[in-house]
This record gives sequence, C-alpha cells and structure tokens, in this order.
Amino acid sequence: MNKKDLLGLALRNFTRRKTRSVLTISGVLIGTAAIVVMLSLGIGMDVSFQQQLESMGSLNVIEVNPYNYYDDGMGGGYAKETVLDDKAVAKIAAIEGVEAVSPLIQTSLKIVSGKFSMHANVMGVDPKTLEAFDYKVEAGRLLTEEDTNSLLFGSSTPYDFYNSRERNNMRGGIFYYSYGGGGGDFERPEPDVDVLNDKLVMTFDYSYGERRPAGVGGETNNRPPKLYKVNGVGLLEESQDEKSYTVFMNIEYLKKIMKENERLQSSQGIRSGRNQEGYQQVKVKVKDMDDVQRVQNQIKDMGYGAYSLIDILESMQETSDTIQAVLGGIGAISLLVAAIGITNTMIMSIYERTREIGVMKVLGCMLGDIRNMFLFEAGFIGFLGGVAGLGFSYIASALLNQFAGGLFGGGGYGGESVISVIPLWLALTSLGFATLVGLISGFMPARRAMKLSALEAIKTE
Repeated sequence: MNKKDLLGLALRNFTRRKTRSVLTISGVLIGTAAIVVMLSLGIGMDVSFQQQLESMGSLNVIEVNPYNYYDDGMGGGYAKETVLDDKAVAKIAAIEGVEAVSPLIQTSLKIVSGKFSMHANVMGVDPKTLEAFDYKVEAGRLLTEEDTNSLLFGSSTPYDFYNSRERNNMRGGIFYYSYGGGGGDFERPEPDVDVLNDKLVMTFDYSYGERRPAGVGGETNNRPPKLYKVNGVGLLEESQDEKSYTVFMNIEYLKKIMKENERLQSSQGIRSGRNQEGYQQVKVKVKDMDDVQRVQNQIKDMGYGAYSLIDILESMQETSDTIQAVLGGIGAISLLVAAIGITNTMIMSIYERTREIGVMKVLGCMLGDIRNMFLFEAGFIGFLGGVAGLGFSYIASALLNQFAGGLFGGGGYGGESVISVIPLWLALTSLGFATLVGLISGFMPARRAMKLSALEAIKTE
C-alpha cells in the first residue's frame, strides 16, 4: 500500500463518524486554547513589566556610583568607596559590549529670567554621548563639545519657573510635572519663560532676585556668588525619567563654575562638604540588553556600585515564570483530558473496523501500514484541534486586551494595555504539541490494531 492510498483510507475513515470526530477535535481545541491563553497571560505580564520599566529609563543603561556594598557573611555588610575618576571611566569603557560611557556631576543652581526664577537640578554630561543615551529634542538641538554656557532643558523644567517677587506663589514645577507625563486630556498652559529665546542668568546664590522682607538679610561682607550668563539651546522630548526634570550642560564647564564657587566659599570660611575626588555617577550604555548583567557584574568586581533596571526586571520575571508554570499546568490538564478522548476514539474505531483490519491483513497489507494509518488519524485529530484551538486563542487574546487590559494597566504610562501576548514561537509550539499529543494518544490503539488476529478479525460481525 503506497502512501497516497494510506492517506486516502485514513481520511475516509476519519470522516466516517463525523460527530465523534468533531467532539474529539473540540476536546483538543479546548486543551490547546487553555494552554496558549494561560501562557499568553504570563508572557503578557513580562511584556507589561518591560514596557513599564522602559518608561522609567533604558534597560541597556547601567548606573555606576563610587559605593559598593559587601556582604560580611553574617547577615550584615558594609559599603566601600572607590574613587570614580577618568581612569575608572576609561577602564569601564574598555569592557566588551559597552557602547558609551558618560561621567556625571550634579548640583543645584538658580536660573533667573527677569522676574521669574527656578531652582534647577543641573547635571553635567559629556555632549558626545547624548545621542547614544537616547536624548532627543522636541525643540532646538542637543549640546555639543563646543558649548560652554549652554543649557539643555528637560521637558518639565520650563514649568518650574515662578514669579520670585510674589509671595505664596503656588506655581511650582512639581504641580505641573505631576500632570506632565500621564497622558489624558490635561493640557499644560504656556510656561512663563521661553527657555530657548529669553535671556537667562545662573547663580549659586539662591536668594538672588528674591524680594526680602524689611530687616531680613542685613549687611554682610561676604561677596555673593558670581552670575553666569547662559542660553538655552534645546528642549528635550517628554519622558518619564529624570531627563524630564533636569537641566543639562557641558560637564567641563559645570566643573569649572563649581570650582569657582568652592574657592569663593572657602575664602569666606564656608565648607562646601562636597567630595572633591572623582565623579558622583557614571552612566554606561550596553549595546545588547542580554549583556547588561555581565557588564554590571564586571563593574562591581572593579569595586564600584552598579545598578540597572534589569535587576528589577529579573525579579519581576521570576514571579512571572512561577505564574506561567501554574497557569500552564492548569491548561495542560485540559489537554490531558483531550488526549484521553483521542485514545478512546481510536479504540472505538478499532472495534468498528475489526473486520476491515482482518481483510487488510489477509490481502497482505504490511503491519507498519496499519499502524501508520491509525497514527495518521490520531495525529490529524490533534493537528485539527491544535489549529482550531490556536485560532480561538488569538480571538480570546484580542478580547482580553481590548476589554480587560484597562483593569491591569499593562502598557505602562500612556501605552496600550496588553495583558495577553501570543508570540510566533508559542503558536508553532502549541500546534506541534497538539499534533504530538494526538500521535502519542494513537500509539496504543495502533499497536492493538497490529496485534489483531487476521482470522478472528474476519469472523467478527
């Protein structure tokens, strides 16, 4: 019997009992759909975690600081400080997989434009690395190496300006920022200061431009901090991380003015209290997210503290893996019941076709052909049930995302809510698994058909 005849006979026998075949396929459908939908919820949870963390910053970025925590093995530990200087930056940059390294220094300065002023969190950055770290402007341009007294404003910082000559002024940036990134229908008013066009000055003197009550302040011989004329060159796109509420400038220029202020304070007997050695922080961009943990561990081995959002993601994924295992187990029970149904269907088929099997043996049909015929029928039931179950899973996934996604906020800040995700590998694996379950379920009935006595089978009515 050639393969074409074998397939034709198997298909004809499959359609002989249509109702029973449809019911058996329905069992496989339910089992396959149960596994796929359950696992898709776990995968959707992983995607949701990643989207939420990406809204907080890049998963490829490692934050390095001078303090590394060491476990003493007795339930406690201690922190050790290692100078984070240019030599350390060069050493980190030489690690395989590192794309860019940017040292950072941070301070607080007052920025004034006419009667409006703000207390700014100013961060010095290396202009060469801005593009690598995904700084994107909404207006203007990024900083360049030639910039000195130029400022790059975060998206929310223009709303931090307030009228310093009015008392009890409630127009603080914190109020406006809280509405800045959440989406929705809230619309910000225009800021009082056009940071890209208005004249700006910057100073370490936080009382500059403030109206003081009579008798407050008094005479002093201390020279006030220097005023620096600055200009805004760019406004960053809105984001949900520190970029939104930080003002950036060339790190070399910020170093210079900070040293000038420290010298002024020192001459007046004021101690700044700032550590003079090294950088406060270094950011490291890794090319491949899969290499982040390895690079992070190498940096820790150098004696520095290293942190990335991957740490949080891995913890979340451990929880998600446990949930996936539980949900997948629940779905597997349904598929096990379906496998029992396939076995029952094939055994009943043997009883109904006992005489036919005997005739086939008498006519010289190979035992392997009889076995393959039953295995094909069982595998075909599994395959059809898998296809139907997969189609049902996609429909269920779409409905869950549309109607239940908002309950979980799966997409993060302003993103689409996703709680069920069916990747291609899951679809193909489920289809192959359903077919395999059919083949395994048909193995015992196929062996039983092979062992039937030809003479006894012919006598059967």
